Amino acid sequence: MTPHDATSAASPENERSSEHERLAAAITEAVEDSREDLLQLSRTIHGLEELSWEEHRSAAAVAEVLEAGGFEVERGAYGLETALEAVYGSGELTVVICSEYDALPHIGHGCGHNIIASAGVGAALALRSVADAAGLRIKLLGTPAEEHGGGKVSLLNAGAWEDAAFSLMVHGRPDGDISVLSMTMTAVERFEVVYTGREAHAAGAPFEAINAGAAASLAMVNLAFLRQHLPAGANTNAFISDGGSATNVIAGTAVLQAEVRAKDVETWRALKQRVLACFEGAAVATGCSWEHRQTEHPYAPVLTHEGLGRYWDANMEKRGREVDPVPVDGGGSTDMGNVSQVVPTVHGMIAVRGSHAVMHHSSFAADAITAEADEAVLDGAAVIALTALDAALDPQLRSELLEAQAAREPGATQVPLEA
Repeated sequence: MTPHDATSAASPENERSSEHERLAAAITEAVEDSREDLLQLSRTIHGLEELSWEEHRSAAAVAEVLEAGGFEVERGAYGLETALEAVYGSGELTVVICSEYDALPHIGHGCGHNIIASAGVGAALALRSVADAAGLRIKLLGTPAEEHGGGKVSLLNAGAWEDAAFSLMVHGRPDGDISVLSMTMTAVERFEVVYTGREAHAAGAPFEAINAGAAASLAMVNLAFLRQHLPAGANTNAFISDGGSATNVIAGTAVLQAEVRAKDVETWRALKQRVLACFEGAAVATGCSWEHRQTEHPYAPVLTHEGLGRYWDANMEKRGREVDPVPVDGGGSTDMGNVSQVVPTVHGMIAVRGSHAVMHHSSFAADAITAEADEAVLDGAAVIALTALDAALDPQLRSELLEAQAAREPGATQVPLEA
């Protein structure tokens, strides 16, 4: 070796690379060491099938694994009974990892939240082994009610991300792995519409009635005609949740549940006004009065942080998962979108290999507990942890994340979605 070679071998860049490799290997080993605990956690949550805001046993199962792993855990965190916060380390760079665990009514884990929860826990446990060396503080949030309710929005409002430099999570999917940089997810708002008319006997005095049921039916027809004119990436849906109680009584009250989705907030706002006009038109035509109210927190579109996203895709490839760079319209929505509007975020997707199921369907619930789903848990945990490590050890990205955190206004957690 020449003197020049010796100097080169001992350069700061090579030393950083060697340290990075050592810590990455420690993460990979830690994920494997936690294999049985993570897969048992996935099976436990999958079997519980607890609905939004009712995930008491699922949250407890997550908390127990993290407590056993040396994390300081607060159950019922931020005033939410089925939320939890688990913290380890004292580094200046805080990564918030999200674990979801709510199921769908009558379907169970048709969105694979057992995979999300277990992968998040696995990532937190793996990062524990490198936290001091990487200058990381690890914070896992158990986030309830993603399917219906928006637990992350409630947690945002309560300050759960105030100390976050960035936030990561992974979601299972069928049909192959995709680049996180090519995926879009939509804004959504869900609301209830109530029509009030006048009840009357359908045979004896129909002329006395103001038919709220007819208003609800007409509103559905109006929506059907509107769909022809929706912009790409936008959609709306509704159903009549209360349209009457007897065939011989003209309903004086009727209720619809509706949602509006779009890829960006401005399109969403414009579409919501057109949807509300459909409901108002039905009220005018039938002589009913009407009102509407939000039933859940609105969800914002997901903004993927490019620097974190590039590391994410690279780590997917390192785990043997070739990511398809072709743009994908996820079509769905998540309360992680609200987080992404405030904090640098990656909401990654990982395939249950061989699954050709449909999301939000019992077919994917069945696939979410297979050997291939177990692989997704372990690979997802590793990708989250390795991406957090990359962010911590990349001087430029680390500085960028810390500067953005310092510049963020205290309490800047609300996303102004309302139209």
